[in-house]
Amino acid sequence: MSDLAAQENIGAMALRELLALDQPEKTLMQMPQAECSVVHHFGPGVCIREVFMPAGTLAIGHKQRFEHLNVMLRGKVMIANDDGSTQILSAPVIFTGKAGRKIGYVMEDMVWQNIYSTDLKNADAVEALFVEKTGDWHDDQASKFAVESVSRLFDREDYLKLIADCGISHEVARQQSENESDFAWVNSSLTRVAISPIEGKGLFITAPVKAGQIVCPARINGKRSQAGRYTNHSAHPNAKMVLLANGDIDLVALVDIEGCKGGSMGTEVTIDYRQALALSGVEFKEAICQQ
Repeated sequence: MSDLAAQENIGAMALRELLALDQPEKTLMQMPQAECSVVHHFGPGVCIREVFMPAGTLAIGHKQRFEHLNVMLRGKVMIANDDGSTQILSAPVIFTGKAGRKIGYVMEDMVWQNIYSTDLKNADAVEALFVEKTGDWHDDQASKFAVESVSRLFDREDYLKLIADCGISHEVARQQSENESDFAWVNSSLTRVAISPIEGKGLFITAPVKAGQIVCPARINGKRSQAGRYTNHSAHPNAKMVLLANGDIDLVALVDIEGCKGGSMGTEVTIDYRQALALSGVEFKEAICQQ
């Protein structure tokens, strides 16, 4: 048997076993999760939701609410049809996908794009409109969030100690953070803002970045971006703020940071506010207000 035939047999068997389960999505979520980077590219009247999956991944996609254009830029995937049969798609391929879910076995590293017609510029808003996520998915995320929230207790305590040392209350810091007079959203395909297990909302990486790579501009022309406003504090941060010669500030990875795995939100980006405060006296008041 050729390698290709063996691979096709493996994929077909995996899909049959998955479809035979009473709760296939719930079963998959209990298994080790593969890298599944999700980035959103925005242009005039369009959002491209781009997903990467490595070879060997068995995947159940979120339900798509509407017909839309699909583009597979790279790879090969075996898709399960509604009648139980399978078909193999090889890149490059472009087609109009129906509303509903796709279940597949990734045979070669794959890059898949959903093309949405929309003027929305926020990843959460786009997914809320075009993608429907199941109760099992929400329950799984809530369970993981609860565990992560407990593990972040020290970060919250360290933040409170930090602002107490500065003589500023948590309430005052929050009020200043919620002041949008100096806020400006910037396009950032690698990040999204979501509820944080540390505090309030946080900034999350949805695709892997390397140490030293710019995650997102944090301040441009005196305006805070979402990275400047929503990046939370940690005593053990994975990123830092870097002051540029022109006065702008970039959020830069300190270590390699993972993106999305499975259907997760990604990895929260954190900084040590003490490092951010040290950039300048002007940044002192701003940085403690990002919580």
